[in-house]
Order: sequence, then C-alpha cells, then structure tokens
Amino acid sequence: MENKKTNKKFILIFAVLIIVGTTYGVYKYVHSLSHEETDDAQIEKNMNPIIPRVTGYVTKVYVKDNQFVKKGDTLFTIDNKDYLVRVADAEAAIIAAEGSYAAAKADIGSALASISVSESNVKSAGGNIESAKIRLTRATNDFERYNNLYKNRSITKQQFEQAEAAKMEAESQLRILQQQEKASNFQKSAVIAKSNVSSKQTEIAAANINRAKAVLDAAKLNLNYTVVTASIDGQVSKINIQPGQLVQPGQSLFYIINNEEVWVIANFKETQLNKMVIGQKVTLKVDAFPDTEFEGTITSFSPATGSRFSLLPPDNATGNFVKTIQRLPVKIAVDKNNDAKKVSLLRPGMNVDVDVHLK
Repeated sequence: MENKKTNKKFILIFAVLIIVGTTYGVYKYVHSLSHEETDDAQIEKNMNPIIPRVTGYVTKVYVKDNQFVKKGDTLFTIDNKDYLVRVADAEAAIIAAEGSYAAAKADIGSALASISVSESNVKSAGGNIESAKIRLTRATNDFERYNNLYKNRSITKQQFEQAEAAKMEAESQLRILQQQEKASNFQKSAVIAKSNVSSKQTEIAAANINRAKAVLDAAKLNLNYTVVTASIDGQVSKINIQPGQLVQPGQSLFYIINNEEVWVIANFKETQLNKMVIGQKVTLKVDAFPDTEFEGTITSFSPATGSRFSLLPPDNATGNFVKTIQRLPVKIAVDKNNDAKKVSLLRPGMNVDVDVHLK
C-alpha cells in the first residue's frame, strides 16, 4: 500500500513538473516570437572630461568628490602670475608698435612735403632754363651781328668783346640752370624713394601692431584659461587634483557626468537583429532597481560590431579562423515618460536587462 501511495505522489509531482515545464516552454517560445532579450547592456551618460588648456600649478580646488555643479561654476584655478606677465608684455609690445607706426607716418608726411618742394624746384628750374635759352639765343644773334660789323670795321673791338662776353655769360648761365635742374630731379627721386621706404615701414609697423594685438588676445585667452569652469550642468566624479599639483594641457583630470540625457547600450547577438528596427519599444530592468521597469526606444544601431572597435580587432586572414557569434551595440533611449526621480538615480555602467518588443 505504501509503495502505491509513493508511486502516486511521484507520478503527481512528475506530472506537475511536466505541465509547469511545458507551460513555461510554450510561454518562452511564444514570447520569443515577439521579443528579443539580452542582459549584456549598461546605462550610459555623457561624461565630459575636465582638461586644462594651459600649464601651471593648481592654486585652489573649489569642488569635492561627487558634487553637483552648474554650468559656469569654478572647478579649480591655476597660478596666473606667468600669464599676467605675458599680458603686460604684450600690451607693452602694442605701445612700441604703435610708436613705430606713428614715426613712420610722420616720415611719410615729411617726405610728401619734400616731394612738393622738389617738384616746385624742378618746375622753377625748367622755367629758368627756358628764359636762359631765350637770352642765349638773343646773345648769340647779337654776337653774330657784332662779329660781321667788327669784320667791316663798323664797330670797335670793345663792343665786339662785350657781345662775345654776353654770349659766353648766357651759355654759362644755361649750363648752371641745367645742372640745377638735374640736381632737383635727383633730389626729387631721392625723396620719392625715401617716401616709398617710409610707406613700407608704415606697413610693417601696422603689421607689427596687428601681430602684437593677436599676441595680447592669446595672452588674455590663456589668462582666462587659468580659471577652469564647468561647461555643463552635472555631477563631478572623484577629484584627482590637489593644490600645488602641476597640470598640463590635454591632461584628463576628472569628469562631469551630464544627468540630462540617459540611454542604454545593449550588445545583441548578430542572430537577434533580423527583426529589430529603429523605433521599437523596449522594456528595461536595471539590476539596481529590480522592482522598477523603465521604458525605452531603439534609436540607432552601431555601424560595426563591438570587436571591430577593440584595440586589436580580430583578423580572420591569419588562417586560424573560428566562427564566433558577434555582438552589435544598439542604442536605446530612456523615454521621458519614466519616473524622473528614478531616472536621475541611474548611473553609467549599471547593468540592464533589455527586452525589445518586436511587434
């Protein structure tokens, strides 16, 4: 009798197990027809690295680990003494360049005045030469007449010599005026050359002013960079700097986590992607909040599998190929209709179970 009761209990338990197993199997099969799931997923947020733009020693740190900050809040400052000196030096360079420019402009003004005087001298010399040529012509004609008269003994020798002297004086005067004209033209050319030099000097001085202003702008910009501020609203990570520490441009010191946008990166097997499309709804279960389901939406698919973005991507051309199912990162946005308070508690790196609703 006891064996029969034991057999009945065993059969009953076995039957229940079969029914439960079959029901669960049927449920999972039916569920798989309209769902794709993975537990290879993590919460992601924008992590803004804090990177100094200038070299220097940290003078003061204004934030603490995990502190919330607003855009524009001062995070830390760098010793600015060297940069103040550079600003003063650049300002002095501008003053010197402006002085050179003013001197060059004055030289141009003086050269232009000299050119006007030289042109007047040239014109005057030209007029005097024409008058001298007329006098020479008259003196020559008089000399020729007196020469003929002297040959005929119609005038005295003294009168002839006076005519000859007048002719020679006119010739001498013409030569002197012609030399003066050449000198005036040479002086004019020299003044014009000096004016051209002054013009070039003015251009160089103006370029030096622009260069000095650019150096001053760069110096002021670097001076501003000695105060490092938050570029976004968010929460800072662990602060890895202390006063007196030397920081370098490009050195990542810590992060500000942007809590405004949250998404999930789910790594699905390539065999799961044939029915997945952008816009499908997703149920998200975060390990940190097992009793809460978050709603999400597929927004994009990675252009390549995760292995292709690794430091040493696999190269199947080596001959030792072993087929491995690859995973493709899928970006899932956390919808706005979720509980904002709970969404704000999500942290990058948290594990997520993802259920994509295919239908």
